[in-house]
Amino acid sequence: MSIDVNNESGTEVDEQAILDIARYALTRMRIHPLSELSVIVIDEDAMEQLHIQWMDLPGPTDVMSFPMDELRPPSKDEEEPPQGLLGDIVLCPEVAKRQGEEAPTQHSMDEELQLLTVHGVLHMLGYDHEEPDEKAEMFGLQAAIVDGWRGERGITGPSPAPTVS
Repeated sequence: MSIDVNNESGTEVDEQAILDIARYALTRMRIHPLSELSVIVIDEDAMEQLHIQWMDLPGPTDVMSFPMDELRPPSKDEEEPPQGLLGDIVLCPEVAKRQGEEAPTQHSMDEELQLLTVHGVLHMLGYDHEEPDEKAEMFGLQAAIVDGWRGERGITGPSPAPTVS
């Protein structure tokens, strides 16, 4: 799996953890190992510009996903998943920091960025949370991936609760 993490935010983030959790999520979702993903970390001003340009919504947001080849997890009947370009996930550490501090289970900016990375991966793969049943499925899968990744690393304590809406 080719995953590039590019931090353009000016904020120090745990790039290795972002890379690792993205790889873990894609592997768990059975995405072809030769697929490509880009994760870009930007500041609030740049995120606000993207949020306005692509969503027509004011202010910065936490994560945005820009899928390319619209890859999907393979069905149980498919022997091999297709490979391709997943696209770009864009993260904003300043928003992540605030969300982590305001969450019911307070957590660090880096923990929030890890959660947001998984959230972005799931959006890339076609998951959404507009409807209650979609939200339950996506957030359940998101929690399972984050918990599994944390468990493999021996990270104890409560996992970050979803703060993205």
